[in-house]
Amino acid sequence: MKLRNTLSITLVLVMLLSLLTACGSSPTDSVARQEAAEAPAAMESNGSLMDSGSGSGASLPENHKWIITVDMSAETEDLDTLMDSLDDTIAALEGYVEDQNIYNGSTYSDHRYRSANLTVRIPAGRVHEFTENVAGIANVVRKNMSQNDVTLNYVDTESRIKALRVEEERLLTLMEQAQTMADLLEIEARLTDVRYELENYTARLRTFDNQIDYATIHLDIEEVKVYTTVVEEQTVWERLREGFSGNLHSLGN
Repeated sequence: MKLRNTLSITLVLVMLLSLLTACGSSPTDSVARQEAAEAPAAMESNGSLMDSGSGSGASLPENHKWIITVDMSAETEDLDTLMDSLDDTIAALEGYVEDQNIYNGSTYSDHRYRSANLTVRIPAGRVHEFTENVAGIANVVRKNMSQNDVTLNYVDTESRIKALRVEEERLLTLMEQAQTMADLLEIEARLTDVRYELENYTARLRTFDNQIDYATIHLDIEEVKVYTTVVEEQTVWERLREGFSGNLHSLGN
């Protein structure tokens, strides 16, 4: 009975130590947290910036974890040729197509205007090469880039994984010392919970790594006869004139 009480107390201490380990942070974690807090306001979580230039964009603070997402809309006169060029570009940049849909257009028109939607994954360090290449082979009418700082979430996930692994090792040691079936069942139940949590946090960390290493680009493409004129700013009359011309063109089709 005394041994059982000792094992129970030890098990409680193991759980308390694991919680303290998860709450505490190593010097590396503290540095990462401090650096994340000092990130520029324009680059904070869910921050969005318009990248209309052809340069490399604003440089991101080092030692941070960034998830980059790009939304683009483009036009082409020949969808098949553009898709072939995109495939070559994606392969050259060591990226891949995560999702792709191609629509053949309306049968009520003399010309079957087609469109495509792609989700492309490109190494984060080469995302600007991809967007510049698309601008060179298609008429880009919209481009938006968002850069989400997930450093704190990443560090918290790493700390939790370390704490769970320490607890797992201690529980395995206690299992070898268990003298009764009741103690063994109690330890096994806690070990099952720890391993389940460990699996979830490890999967979350792998997802973070994939999103950080590869930027996500949502690309919408339309096949057209006449390109949309892209200007920085239009007057009211210019917008009315362009809309009227577009309506006439659609009516003619």
